[in-house]
Amino acid sequence: MLHRPSALLLLTLLALPAAASAAQDPTEDGHWPSFRGHRARGVAEGYATPVEFDVASGKNVLWRTPVPGLAHSAPVVWGDRVFVTTAVRQKGEAELSSLYGSEGYGAGDSVVDEGPHAFQLLCLDRSSGEILWTRTAHEGVPLVKRHPKSTHANSTPACDAERVLAFFGSEGLFCFDHEGELLWKRDFGKLDAGAPRGTGPPGLEVADYDDYQWGFASSPVIVDDRVIVQCDIQEQSFVAALDARTGEDVWRTERDEPPTWCSPTVYDEGERAQVICNGYVEIAGYDLETGERLWNRSGGGDVPVPTPVVMHDLIYLTSAHGRLAPLYALDVTVEGEVPDDSEALAFYHPRRGVYMQTPLIYGYELYACSDGGVLGCFDAGTGEMIYRERLGTGTTGFSASAVAADGQLYFTGEAGEVFVVAAGPEFEVLATNDLGENCLATPALSRGVLFFRTLGHVVAVGETAER
Repeated sequence: MLHRPSALLLLTLLALPAAASAAQDPTEDGHWPSFRGHRARGVAEGYATPVEFDVASGKNVLWRTPVPGLAHSAPVVWGDRVFVTTAVRQKGEAELSSLYGSEGYGAGDSVVDEGPHAFQLLCLDRSSGEILWTRTAHEGVPLVKRHPKSTHANSTPACDAERVLAFFGSEGLFCFDHEGELLWKRDFGKLDAGAPRGTGPPGLEVADYDDYQWGFASSPVIVDDRVIVQCDIQEQSFVAALDARTGEDVWRTERDEPPTWCSPTVYDEGERAQVICNGYVEIAGYDLETGERLWNRSGGGDVPVPTPVVMHDLIYLTSAHGRLAPLYALDVTVEGEVPDDSEALAFYHPRRGVYMQTPLIYGYELYACSDGGVLGCFDAGTGEMIYRERLGTGTTGFSASAVAADGQLYFTGEAGEVFVVAAGPEFEVLATNDLGENCLATPALSRGVLFFRTLGHVVAVGETAER
């Protein structure tokens, strides 16, 4: 059980793991290699990070680079390079609709007749924002339609010292080197992560939606010489480990799972390395070496989006759609089936979960923000609620996941407002900042700089230009 230490002991405890794991955590060297950074934790420490910034006035804005097309994929950073993906409609301009508070919000209809797109990976200089190169991975009419709020480039890239991966769902997984040379590609066929169609087993109801297509969103993860992908789709869902050098399967494990939009998390810091996948029917951990299922549980929101996060030897999971909205934590040593009364459950809240955002664990608090901007703060060990407060006026949505640095939490609203909240048990909004346009992508963090992918730009925010 996690116990909240004294202030002096807390400083000591936080210093020890950082020193021990510096070689393993690329954020220590300024890298942000995948969705929400190293192991999806969303934290990058060691640098002063701005509280206040404003695109219109230029305050603390280092650069702002126009990027064509639509994308909800987050930026990733390796060394002096920033990588982003986008899908560019070749005739006409693609638009977002069904944003929070708009007419028809929550409608499931697919966008139709958009025509051919160019699916692209861009490399930007992290200091200047200059686009160093653009590679078109694929051109053609998308095989799967998108939700009005979605795009055809939702999956965040993944990178390491040698390669960068761009995943465009049904259009394929593409591996480039840092100079833009294509190393390999994989075609998984049609990955239709559309509205669930009543595919749940007995005892787990799944709403039988119309035949909507909503687009693919799961992001890949690179761990050592492997690439992990989670593909929860209408038929033949799976999780797989690929050889990072060739793209060939190392192992593939079928999942009894309807469509999800969750990304996998790799936990390899204990005795048992595992790939952890959120879901509805099959929330599970799989052996990193073999793909063997180690544990599983079922239930929660029937259209899950958030990614699992591991901190303090606990696996934090949430979902919120339909009858239940759970928020809970499991011991990382969990085995076998996990019912609601399992001793492996550190805590379980049936109605405090969130729909869109991946939760954030920072220090000894757990933060979970709803798509309507209601922020819950919990004790990360016991699950005890500390506060529940609203960000903003309730008129904007929150799709991007939060990140943290320098004692501050960053929550990005769909309208482009970024709420900076003080970390800790007392709720305090330090600043509300304006990005100037819609933003549904999670920011990247590197050496005190925040990189935002807004509707039409990549924006770098930092206190000084020398980083």
